[in-house]
Amino acid sequence: MNENPTTSIPVAEIEPGVRMPMLGFGVYQIPDPVQCEQAVADAIRAGYRLIDTAAAYFNEEAVGIGIVRSDVPRESVFVTSKVWVQDAGYAETMKAFKTSLSKLNLDYLDLYLIHQPLGDYWGSWRAMCELKKAGLVRAIGVCNFAPERLADLAIGSGVTPAVNQIEVHPFFQRADELAAMRELGVQPESWGPFAEGKHGIFANETLRAIGGAHGKTAAQVALRWNLQ
Repeated sequence: MNENPTTSIPVAEIEPGVRMPMLGFGVYQIPDPVQCEQAVADAIRAGYRLIDTAAAYFNEEAVGIGIVRSDVPRESVFVTSKVWVQDAGYAETMKAFKTSLSKLNLDYLDLYLIHQPLGDYWGSWRAMCELKKAGLVRAIGVCNFAPERLADLAIGSGVTPAVNQIEVHPFFQRADELAAMRELGVQPESWGPFAEGKHGIFANETLRAIGGAHGKTAAQVALRWNLQ
């Protein structure tokens, strides 16, 4: 594991030359533009270098403004967005990407993901492969893909997704899916590493006991579980 010298956040090389911070700030459920702008700017100033948004979050414009407001150089911030189900298909994804890039006011994305394995996601994948070849996206991947669909896409297209963003945390460990991703060479990324606050995660006795032995909180233990 390497360390980002700017923020001390560990990074993972998801593709040759593409280093992705292993802790990020997601903006799901922050539709208010003023609140989102402020949250993104504050997160980057606090040390976050990965910002995760999506067309379906309806806040890409606010994210772009927040990045500018942070006064941190663009090349130091890893930006992820996603193509939604309604834009599945080759032509639709090309159009959706241009819209996302315009709203974010960026020249490129660091990571572009298929949000759900629904509709013509094969057409979306072809478009994303071309966007990557054109240098408009540094890495491409998927979200919420089951192992069989992930393998089918990787083998059938000849292009392995760099990332599969799925729900995974100590209460939903998905060992079989993670093993399948390792076999395919796909980096897992957790959405909801804190289980969206469910299961009483921050007061869980087991997590608190583990943390107590190391001077850490239940939240820190949950994050370390995801990182390792």
